[in-house]
Amino acid sequence: MSSTTLIKNNSGVTQVSLQAKFLGKRCISISGEINEESAVDFTDKIIDLNLESNEPITVLINSNGGEINSGLLMYDAIVGSKAPIRMVCRGKAYSMGAVLFACAKERYMLLNSELMLHQPMLGGRVSGNASSIKSISDSMLETKKKINKLLSKHTKKSEEEIDEATGFDHYFSPEESIEFNLCDEIIEFSKVIDFIKEVEW
Repeated sequence: MSSTTLIKNNSGVTQVSLQAKFLGKRCISISGEINEESAVDFTDKIIDLNLESNEPITVLINSNGGEINSGLLMYDAIVGSKAPIRMVCRGKAYSMGAVLFACAKERYMLLNSELMLHQPMLGGRVSGNASSIKSISDSMLETKKKINKLLSKHTKKSEEEIDEATGFDHYFSPEESIEFNLCDEIIEFSKVIDFIKEVEW
């Protein structure tokens, strides 16, 4: 159930969802699992805010990752947005979540947040004949190359460096994230409030 808050207007006091209030402040969230539904909802909001203006959009991310194809749809929206995306990691951005975080125009991490990168993983049990299994394996290798190429583009690291870093579950502290060029700045929570307050309701 969505949390609600009260806002004052000329008619008195109105109850609205926090999500709606944040959207009015050009702030949206990526939370929980990345899947088809959350990806479409996210891209719809990015389109809506771009139609409104080219002012920065603040995205708060706290996610374990999820489906690669859904994540790539969100990636396209982030890098294709005419309004610059200001990404804030509040808690964690793992797997596909870390890829989305790394591709933003501005990338901020809270003091105790964390990123994690690894190789693409199968979403279910592998079954079928040898040809089917080989096809899945080839597809996974292509996906791995695609993700590594994207990370290389946004971190300025070579694809070989990315491949080595993602060969296991690699956790990055904020300081390590800056060193690997996954993050631009470590901030306190008060800075997140400032980002959101600068937009008039």
